[in-house]
Amino acid sequence: MTKDCIDDFIEKETAQAVEELTAAQKDAAGDATAAAITIARAFGADDGFTIPEKNEETKLLSSFEQNLTLLIQKTWVEKSDAELKDQVLYQLQQFCTDIKEKTWSECYPAFLEIIDGAVYLMFGAQTKNPDFLEYAFRIDPEFGIFWWYIQSLPRPAEWSEDRCRIVLLLGMYFLANY
Repeated sequence: MTKDCIDDFIEKETAQAVEELTAAQKDAAGDATAAAITIARAFGADDGFTIPEKNEETKLLSSFEQNLTLLIQKTWVEKSDAELKDQVLYQLQQFCTDIKEKTWSECYPAFLEIIDGAVYLMFGAQTKNPDFLEYAFRIDPEFGIFWWYIQSLPRPAEWSEDRCRIVLLLGMYFLANY
């Protein structure tokens, strides 16, 4: 997807916020929180959105797990993808257990793997097409922004625990409300 096309769908403020959030050298939690709030608005959050305080994420985690589980379960897949569907559901369940026991940074790779799997189940092999992002923007602009956000995240990330927490909570927020 060309930069011009991205500029057609993403406000400059949102693009800058993703850049700030993913910049490893800027690791102040306040900067990450401000950037996350800007991105959340692009996801459709109202002006009152905040990142939950530490140890107050229970409701968001529950909504994320329930909504993504339902989304995956309701997604019709080819017989050849049925095993992948079961695998992604298992990974989601394991992630939701692990996030309570492990660090956010330990759970970061699993989160991205789950998202990649869930989006593949929803859209099939089309997700591997270089034009998929543009397609996502056109069919559902908020989902397109979310997918662009996910694709902008580094793999792996070398961030502080606070930054990993903010990045994951922001992704969970979108999926809890999708």
